[in-house]
Amino acid sequence: MIYMTDKELFNELSYKRKNVYENLSEQEYKEMFELCDEYREFLDEGKTERECVEKSIKMAELHGFKNINSVKQLKAGDKVYKINRNKNILLAVIGSEDIKNGVNLVGAHIDSPRLDLKQNPLYESNDMALLKTHYYGGIKKYQWTAIPLAMHGVIFTKEGKKVTLNIGENENDPVFCVTDLLPHLAKDQMTKKMIDGIEGENLNILIGGMPVKSEDVSEKVKFAILKHLNEKYDITERDFLSAEIEIVPAFKAKNVGLDESFVGAYGQDDRVCAFTTLKGIFAVQNPKKTALAIFVDKEEIGSTGNTGMLSAFFEMTLAEIIEKINGNCTITDYNTTIENSACLSSDVGAAVDPNYESVYEKRNAAFAGCGMVLMKYTGARGKSESSDASAEFVYEIGKILDDNGVIWQTSELGKVDQGGGGTIAQYVANLNMDVIDCGVPVLSMHAPFEVTAKSDVYMAYKSYVAFYNNR
Repeated sequence: MIYMTDKELFNELSYKRKNVYENLSEQEYKEMFELCDEYREFLDEGKTERECVEKSIKMAELHGFKNINSVKQLKAGDKVYKINRNKNILLAVIGSEDIKNGVNLVGAHIDSPRLDLKQNPLYESNDMALLKTHYYGGIKKYQWTAIPLAMHGVIFTKEGKKVTLNIGENENDPVFCVTDLLPHLAKDQMTKKMIDGIEGENLNILIGGMPVKSEDVSEKVKFAILKHLNEKYDITERDFLSAEIEIVPAFKAKNVGLDESFVGAYGQDDRVCAFTTLKGIFAVQNPKKTALAIFVDKEEIGSTGNTGMLSAFFEMTLAEIIEKINGNCTITDYNTTIENSACLSSDVGAAVDPNYESVYEKRNAAFAGCGMVLMKYTGARGKSESSDASAEFVYEIGKILDDNGVIWQTSELGKVDQGGGGTIAQYVANLNMDVIDCGVPVLSMHAPFEVTAKSDVYMAYKSYVAFYNNR
């Protein structure tokens, strides 16, 4: 019998989080910083779901992936991707085992809260030209005033020509903004609740203020903007009716802290998980089980539509993969594959914020710097709209992470009656697949500038590699 002091026995029996930074080797520190340098580039080049898909295709092709439409048959080791309406992408590395033994799926979303232009957005008021917006996803509206904004998106002219906009990201580009009321005149505004301080209809984008020198038109500033858009982009006001234009923060991803231990940027929910998932599937070589990574749109508004997780894109693509491996895909083949599969719903968690500790139950909350976070359930008030992973599956994933040196923690989203949130996990679970939420803890989630610990980004990457290679 090995004798232990009470202190030693207590340490043996009790659970305590680990700080990742205290447990990294010099080589791991180097890998972490290199990974996060690449991650910041990914964030800057992929501020919309369309841009994320474009960036993912470029990265995938450099790693040997081919468009599945160009492939008639699939065999072990093949790498393919499938695009859906330029807003979804699924990547696959074909395994050596019978696909009916199941696939290993990691799913993340690539949409983020933002301001979308309305279909008829341009107007003039008080000798200024502005654009009407409709906010997308859960935002604090006051956070979107008085910051530099960029314009991203696509417009189709009446002749069918596609025009891609990306204005405000280059150093010499103009930027845009939503103005706010000066404090000297804001007595009434500042007595309102924060949720009412800025109204959605007032999130209007300042786009110009220089009138044309003409007496033939009444809206001279609007006319000047229309002339500029037509001369530079060959578009008219009518073309906005079918446009898809997103207004996002104009600033770049930055290192945060004197020690550069954090990444600060727009859109880290959920592109931090999309990036680490991409890097994870790129690291897969000759897997036993087929490895899949899916990146979806519309999560921030309920996963609806033909590019959200509730669409049939995943099921259709999986059936196509089965058919190209086996020559056909029966409903039994498909069902057997699904029920033997497992998914990591790769989405962010809420990191405990030292400035707002009261909303967290700290024994069951995630801490920045303490690793990738597993969330058995999400939802709100009574686990509403949560898949709630089984004990068996939580144990299985936890053991894979432990066996592969991944530092991880568990969490739920705030105190029981405080609020909550959802992910794509429930929709994957509805297919009859084991699934658990996991991802990177985030500070200032849904703000125009979110913050993540580089150590947690690194551990998320290691988690997905471990899942793909060891389940």
